[in-house]
Amino acid sequence: MKFLNRLLAGLALVFLAATASATDLTDYAENRLVDSLFRAQSLSAPATLYVGLDTAACGETGSGTEVTGGSYARVAVAASLANFAGTQSAGSTTASSGTSGTTSNNAAVTFPTPTAGWGTVVSVRWWDASTSGNAWICTDLTVDNTISTGNSVSFPIGSLTFQIDN
Repeated sequence: MKFLNRLLAGLALVFLAATASATDLTDYAENRLVDSLFRAQSLSAPATLYVGLDTAACGETGSGTEVTGGSYARVAVAASLANFAGTQSAGSTTASSGTSGTTSNNAAVTFPTPTAGWGTVVSVRWWDASTSGNAWICTDLTVDNTISTGNSVSFPIGSLTFQIDN
C-alpha cells in the first residue's frame, strides 16, 4: 500500500490559479508607472516576465519567500499577444479593446517537476528576471497548494489573470 501511495503522489497534478489587480502592483511597478506617466521618464516594460512561487505571502514591497531547491525555477513567459489574452476570453490574440482592462495567460505556465518538496505555495510574483530582478506584481493564489516531490505544477490557460479596473 505504501508503494501505491508513493506512486500516486508522484503522479499528482497541481493546478494553480491567481487573479491579480492593480492593487497587486508592487511599489517598484507603481513608481515606474508614475515616473513614466507624470515625469516623462522612459518605461522599459519587461520583454519577458518570469512567474515565481512563494511559500510566504508576498507583499507590496515585493517581499515574500520564494521557493528554493528541488529543481525550482521561475517560468519565463514572453510578453506578447500570443501569450496573453487581450480580452477576458482565453485564446484571444488581439490587443485590449479598452473595455475589459483584463488579460490572462493563453498557454499553460508549467514549472519544472519538483525533485524535492517545495512546501505550501501561497502566492505568485511576476518578475523581470529569471533570478533576482524586480517583482512587478504580487498576489495570493486562489487556494494554497502543497507541492511534493514529483508533482506536475501548472497554471492552466486563463488561470493567471491580471485586471487593471472593472
